[in-house]
Amino acid sequence: MSNPDRLRALITPLRKAMANFEPATVQSALSAFMSADALVHLCHPFGDLSGPQALYDSAYAPLFDAFPDLERRDWIVSAGTDADGNDWIGCAGHYVGTFLRPFLDIPPTGHFAHMRFHEFYRISDDKVVEMQAIWDLPEIMMQAGAWPMVPSLGREMFISGPASQDGLSYETRTETQSAQSLDTVIGMLTNLSRHPAEGGPEIMQAEKYWDPRVNWYGPAGIGTARGLAGFRHWHQIPFLNALPDRTGGTTGTLNCHFYGDGAYVVATGWPNMQMTVTGDGWLGIAPSGQKITMRSLDFWRVEGALIRENWVLVDLLDVYAQLGVDVFARLREFNKARVPGSIALPIGANK
Repeated sequence: MSNPDRLRALITPLRKAMANFEPATVQSALSAFMSADALVHLCHPFGDLSGPQALYDSAYAPLFDAFPDLERRDWIVSAGTDADGNDWIGCAGHYVGTFLRPFLDIPPTGHFAHMRFHEFYRISDDKVVEMQAIWDLPEIMMQAGAWPMVPSLGREMFISGPASQDGLSYETRTETQSAQSLDTVIGMLTNLSRHPAEGGPEIMQAEKYWDPRVNWYGPAGIGTARGLAGFRHWHQIPFLNALPDRTGGTTGTLNCHFYGDGAYVVATGWPNMQMTVTGDGWLGIAPSGQKITMRSLDFWRVEGALIRENWVLVDLLDVYAQLGVDVFARLREFNKARVPGSIALPIGANK
């Protein structure tokens, strides 16, 4: 097992470079952090890329063009070794800035805008050899008044970092705490997978693992839920009704990587769930018996022996694409009467 402090230190130069985004500095930091042929898995519509330069050209350069004062704000940085002996760094936070030019055909607002990210980096010989990342693009669409799909059942909001304020504090994280946190989450997922094949909701033993005041921070398009009851009402029940045969996490044939880092537990996989759309359908899509996979990159914070916060990003745009819905085509159709182009609002204007 590698030292988590040493792993977390590897991403510090990149985080500093992106805190005050300058293209040359960021490209240099990416090249130092990643191997030249690193496999990069990005959410839809970016797809798979190879190496830091392709990552910059395809994703960061367009984002910086749209947000000229782009800033990266991490609120969780974690590191650990999974059950297969792979070393990982996992980060969660927001990219923020003034939205002045179109981004992926999303019209600009001229205002502060935010986009949550969950990014995971597999490390070998102190270099990134694989990256898995979801950017919450629907969050940007909603802020632009351009979300073309169904409303969220949960609450849409600017997602906060940990209530404990320790997502960037590492001094008190211990191996014992990491193992205990991981056991809690693995136990929860193992029991979660038993329903509905083995019995009703009681078989999940939710109260054993979840704090009754848990905050579940879902992706834009699903939304955030408060408390165990809120989580069940606004996400879990619709999800299980539509996708009862889902497998993943601790079950199924897909590979999901877990590790604990103090109070934090992370899961990443590309994809890490598979299921069939049945029942009443999901996300406003009629049930078709379509088999799909899902990419979900998750962070949990365990307080005592219970999960108090859970940050979840699902690549919803990829789910829609598998179900035959081109979200970006719908976005363009709904917004073709809006005036295209940039907003002339100089950054740092003094009058």
